[in-house]
Amino acid sequence: MSDVQAYPQSGEAQFGDYVALLKPRVMSLVVFTALVGLLVAPVGVHPVVGFAAILFIALGAGASGALNMWWDADIDAVMNRTRSRPVPAGKVQAGEALGLGLALSGIAVVMLALAANLFAAGLLAFTIFFYAVVYSMWLKRLTPQNIVIGGAAGAFPPMIGWAVATGGVSIESALMFGLIFMWTPPHFWALALFMKEDYHKAGVPMLTVTHGRAETRRQILIYTVLLAPVSIWSALTGIGGPFTLAVALLLNAVFLKGAYDIWKRAEPVAEADKYAVEKKVFKFSLLYLFAHFAAFLVEAMLKTYGLGGWA
Repeated sequence: MSDVQAYPQSGEAQFGDYVALLKPRVMSLVVFTALVGLLVAPVGVHPVVGFAAILFIALGAGASGALNMWWDADIDAVMNRTRSRPVPAGKVQAGEALGLGLALSGIAVVMLALAANLFAAGLLAFTIFFYAVVYSMWLKRLTPQNIVIGGAAGAFPPMIGWAVATGGVSIESALMFGLIFMWTPPHFWALALFMKEDYHKAGVPMLTVTHGRAETRRQILIYTVLLAPVSIWSALTGIGGPFTLAVALLLNAVFLKGAYDIWKRAEPVAEADKYAVEKKVFKFSLLYLFAHFAAFLVEAMLKTYGLGGWA
C-alpha cells in the first residue's frame, strides 16, 4: 500500500503527470470497447448523449487508474516498467492521486446517471470499485488468479456502453464482456513470461512467480483454447455476421498457433532469444482484441447498407 510520505516531490507536478495518473493507454482501450458496445446496440442514442456517456466512462476509467496508482505505488517503485509512474517518481503525491481518483469517480458516476441511465451508472460504479478495491487492494497481492478474476474490471466497458443505449444487458453484451474476460489471462501472462523478475521483486503473486514459467505457458494455451468459442459465439449473435465470423476465425487461428508455440518452448531457448516469441504473441494479443471490436463496428456499418448480419 502507498504511503503518502514515502515519495518526496521531485519538483512541481506538471499537467502531464496528472494525465499519466489516469493511465491513458488503458483508458483508450476502455473508450474504444465502450464505444463499440454503444454503437452496435439495437437502440440508437442521440450523438450528444453518446458523447457525454463515453466521456464519463473515460473519466471513470481514469479514476480507476489514479486509485490503482495510489494504492500500488510501493509495488510500482520496484518494478522497472512502472517506477517512472508519477507517484513513485515523486512527481505527484500519493494523497493527490487518491483525491483525484475519488473525485473523478464521483463525477463520472453521477454524470453518467444524469446523461444516460441509472443502470449504466451503477455498472460504472461497480467497475471502479472492482478494479480499485477487489483487484488492486485484494486480489493482486493475494492470489495468482489475480489476473483471471480481476480481468472482469476491464471487461465491463462494452457492457456499460450497451447499457447506455438499452438500459440493460443481453447475450450480446455478455459475450463482449466474456471476450475481454477470457482474453485477459493469456494477454497478461504472455507479458509476465518476460517480466517475471519485476513481479518477483515486487512480491506480486503472478502465476510465473508462484507456479513457474512452464505452468504459465500451459495456462496460456488453455485459456486461449477457451477464448476461441467465446469469440466465435459472439460472431454468431446479433452483433455479428459473415465478416465478423471470418475475422474471428482468422484471429483465433493465429492466436492459438502463438499460444501453442509458447507452450512448447523450452525455457533456455526462450532466454536465448530474449523471449522473442512471447513478445510477439503479447503484441498480437493487443491486435486480437482491437480487431474483434473493430469487426463488430464494421458489421454494424454493413447492416446499414443491407450487407451485414445474419438476417
